[in-house]
Amino acid sequence: MPSELDQFDKKIMQELSSDGRLSITELASRIGLSKTPCQLRLRRLIDEGYIEGFRAILSSQKLGLDHIAFVEVKLSDTREEALKSFNDAARKIREIEGCHMIAGRFDYLLKVRTRDIRRYRIVLGEKISTLPFVANTSTNVVMQTVKEDSPQLMASPE
Repeated sequence: MPSELDQFDKKIMQELSSDGRLSITELASRIGLSKTPCQLRLRRLIDEGYIEGFRAILSSQKLGLDHIAFVEVKLSDTREEALKSFNDAARKIREIEGCHMIAGRFDYLLKVRTRDIRRYRIVLGEKISTLPFVANTSTNVVMQTVKEDSPQLMASPE
């Protein structure tokens, strides 16, 4: 059973979500704890699943992967077995950066990242359209990303 989060725990997560490369010494200094209690709290937050991991944020522009499309997917069948089949297959497509089941006029919203529109067209035709139970798709191409952050810890109302 996960423990309750206090202000120190929240500060640890907030600091690490901004800079995951902070040393324990620097992290402890920023949140107002000594090194050992800070390290114990960090280990607990990781063990309890509040912090799922650490990773590098890659430059999609430098890697030549700055074409983003959001794809609305409508399925021909939405029973549990069909959804599982679609989910499993979608997870295997490397160009799908995000896959969300939606309550609305379509069933899934995919975030697809490729190097250009030509590559996107291939991914759509050869991979996405052939996913299990796909009835139709609709593409929305991103012209400019205005804001995109990782999840942030929100202050809870008190």
